[in-house]
Amino acid sequence: MIEIGKKNKLKIEKFTDHGAYLTDGTDRVLLPRRYLWGTMRLGEEIDVFVYTDSEDRPVATTDLPVAEVGELAYLEVVGTNRFGAFLDWGLPKDLLVPFSEQKAKMRTGGRYPVYVYLDDASKRVVASAKIGKFIGNAYPDMKRGDEVDAFVYEKSEYGWKVAVNNLYQGMIYDNEIFVPVRVGDKFGATVKNVRDDGKIDLLLGEKSVKRVADLASRILADYKANGNVLTVNDSSTPEDIKSEYQCSKKDFKKALGQLLKERMIDLDSVRKG
Repeated sequence: MIEIGKKNKLKIEKFTDHGAYLTDGTDRVLLPRRYLWGTMRLGEEIDVFVYTDSEDRPVATTDLPVAEVGELAYLEVVGTNRFGAFLDWGLPKDLLVPFSEQKAKMRTGGRYPVYVYLDDASKRVVASAKIGKFIGNAYPDMKRGDEVDAFVYEKSEYGWKVAVNNLYQGMIYDNEIFVPVRVGDKFGATVKNVRDDGKIDLLLGEKSVKRVADLASRILADYKANGNVLTVNDSSTPEDIKSEYQCSKKDFKKALGQLLKERMIDLDSVRKG
């Protein structure tokens, strides 16, 4: 079955004056002539994106949008009308956000985080700014230390709300962030904890072991450059440690402990820090 709003691998069934008809063996869809190139052959399988044209007919394109059904993106509004706001998602037909799916009135020129979905009634690909209702509807099969993809979609009182693998609700807390974060950012993250309600607490970046190892290398380099003296130590305030190494005091103590255990730093010199 050809999936609307998704990338499909389809076979060229026949060429016509209007383009080429593609099939998955059951359904067929038109790839308009402007998307054909000279090397295409009957029976060849090609990757196309399928959505609906201005008359709500399924149509294929070799162009790929910024996001497909089931994904999130941070997109610009290029126009509005009585139906809603239209977003530039990289295809000739702009992506509609109906008024009912807007958290606040969207304005031309603004950029907004949205979830792309297929409307069951119209079979049109549309988007929603009400991201929370599309994610977190199943309990995540994850554990501490798992690596995931995160998309930042909203600032909260304690940190940033993120979509985890486009499926689950997650949070990254302000006191555990040491690089700039903005709505629309995408990055790799590590599961810190899966709460009873199914929401996921995340840590930015790579797994904790590598993060601490990298931090230890930086501390050791500074230690040697400063004549075997540290500018901060495990008695320093969290604020001073964050200012010096852009990390939490917890990670700093782990990295320092690793260096002391390996006898790469002298305990007496640390106490003088």
